[in-house]
Amino acid sequence: MKRNPIYKREAMVSARSFRLALVLMIFSGILAVVALLNMYSTLAQVRLTAEIQYTSFLDLFLFITILEFAMLVLIMPAITAGSISGERERQTLELLMTTELTPHEIVQGKLMGALSTMGLLVASGFPILGIVFVYGGVTVPDIGLLILCYMVAALFMGSLGIACSAICRKTTMATVMTYALLGFLVLGTYGINQFVWYLNGMQTDTYLTAAGQAAEQATSGGFLYLLLANPASTFLLVISGMTGREPITEAVTSWFGSRSQNWILTDWIGISLLLQVVCAALFFRVAVWAVRVRKTPARRKNRKKFTVADDRKIE
Repeated sequence: MKRNPIYKREAMVSARSFRLALVLMIFSGILAVVALLNMYSTLAQVRLTAEIQYTSFLDLFLFITILEFAMLVLIMPAITAGSISGERERQTLELLMTTELTPHEIVQGKLMGALSTMGLLVASGFPILGIVFVYGGVTVPDIGLLILCYMVAALFMGSLGIACSAICRKTTMATVMTYALLGFLVLGTYGINQFVWYLNGMQTDTYLTAAGQAAEQATSGGFLYLLLANPASTFLLVISGMTGREPITEAVTSWFGSRSQNWILTDWIGISLLLQVVCAALFFRVAVWAVRVRKTPARRKNRKKFTVADDRKIE
């Protein structure tokens, strides 16, 4: 199997980067310090009460997983937003297009390089997560589902960033566009559901009583299914099911109103992950199309400048 030369170069540059090693050391150090402090506080509690609170280890697991997912959301778009636009600003994209590499291979190599870097950062926190196995509460299939959620989220956000990078000519504009779209997917879909839920609650006068119970619960209607494209909501459902905080389907419906169960609500996580993979494939195709389309006007423009310069020399 032929190895993508773009990915090979990106991996080599990333491996030789001192900044990546520094980020790994700081991130892993923070996680290790938090884990040791958590274990120390648990042991101190055991000395005082002679009771072991296993929920404290689950809290540590939740903290580490949420921190890693937040890192994915914040760092992955920044890595991919300048992948294509940066080559265009350095005027090296046209040189890549003159080689035997196709736009598909260029985009694929850039995306694979970003995914490898992010995968290394996420994998650095797994030894800390292994502490949970010592005390129980989380099984190996749970960790497998969590890793799958990380991989799909990284692919989804990386493809979004590289599509924006291929469409925009400037890295700054590509970064702003990427974070704006990501903000809409993560915060906007939640905000829409919350707003519609509030309006429906106002219309039906479903207010909480003094005891904290509602006679009739409001609903956000079909806007709930916008959360299928929200990586954060899927991640929260995964870890809520792993830690036993509440059932997965109830966690979805409790946000924006209960409704009759259907196949989407029953298999919410699987459908959401599949939808994110499909969206990532669409973003990837958009990036390939943008690289292929934008190369022609640039070459024509260069030929036009060359002709004018030659005419001046002749005169």
